[in-house]
Amino acid sequence: MVVHARRAEEPLSRAGFIVSKAVGNAVSRNRVKRRLRHLAAAALPTTPFAVDVVVRALPAAATGDLPGDFRSALGTCLDRLSA
Repeated sequence: MVVHARRAEEPLSRAGFIVSKAVGNAVSRNRVKRRLRHLAAAALPTTPFAVDVVVRALPAAATGDLPGDFRSALGTCLDRLSA
């Protein structure tokens, strides 16, 4: 078991993912969710403030350039929030 400690004053950022059947079969949907989860885990700790992000995967996520598209879209969203 792995236990992660967090100080009470540190903000907690969270991400949720919506991947519908339009993306593909169960294997494709789970692959997209795993990739999104990995990318969000790398990006969210670097935000200067706590955010709750909900990501809705479109059908192109199963075949597209997910890392590049996700990073640029998340960066744009965070820039808009901080402005």
